[in-house]
Amino acid sequence: MEKLSINEIKYKANDIRQDIIEMLLGAGSGHSAGPLDMADVFASLYFFVMNHDPANPKWDGRDYFVLSCGHINPVLYATLAEAGYFPKDELKTLRKINSRLQGHPHNLSLPGIETSSGPLAQGSSQAVGIATGLMMDHKRNRVYLVMSDGEQQEGQTWEAVMFAGKNKLHNITAFINRNNIQIDGYTEDIMPLENLREKYEAFNWHVLEVDGHNVQEIIDACMEAKAIYEKPTVIIAHTIAGKGVDFMEGDYKWHGTPPNKEQAKKALDELRTLRGKITSEHQ
Repeated sequence: MEKLSINEIKYKANDIRQDIIEMLLGAGSGHSAGPLDMADVFASLYFFVMNHDPANPKWDGRDYFVLSCGHINPVLYATLAEAGYFPKDELKTLRKINSRLQGHPHNLSLPGIETSSGPLAQGSSQAVGIATGLMMDHKRNRVYLVMSDGEQQEGQTWEAVMFAGKNKLHNITAFINRNNIQIDGYTEDIMPLENLREKYEAFNWHVLEVDGHNVQEIIDACMEAKAIYEKPTVIIAHTIAGKGVDFMEGDYKWHGTPPNKEQAKKALDELRTLRGKITSEHQ
């Protein structure tokens, strides 16, 4: 996949956000906040960082992408379509009967989907398994894992974290979407997570923290992770839930709520205006 410029990646992230809104409106169900706030991370991974080939999804030299928090799959579907894995028109079928775009990713349904996900925390174990196999086979492929911050409250996550740290799985780069929300409220009210950095460091992980909406910071962190050979890396991406849509930003109630027609129009108008600002900033 050809690497895009920082500015082009910002355009892609904005286009992905617009697709997310349109998909959720058409489906009438689904999650808004998480997909919107991870668009910059996904665009950076698929259009600069990862080795992958939409024309050959099972290419032996590809990097593996594991989405543990499967409920944010609209951002994955929109990104895959934007990258050319399947036609963008198919995004309109999200959550429809017999659609390949199910409510949670299914690895036999769409090209580019490596694992099935839905139950939170299982993705961490899946990623660790893939990374272990790659190292046993002496392959240089990397594994990119995306987790929610809420699933850091689950025991299975920490079993995988301990295993990866103990076995020095340097071929894993994990992202935590630190948007501070989950379906019932704010993470620090429900089950406090801090200090996340110190917890991962205690299990022998290299920890980086970035602004999850700064494309350059995201890319730089991924490049640093590739240079670490003695331990796995986790990137804590500090994001704003519902990023790009003013009335959704920072509100946990949008975790699992789709926009209605009026809200979607307002959101799309705002995102289109933001896209214009990206253009004007770089003329």
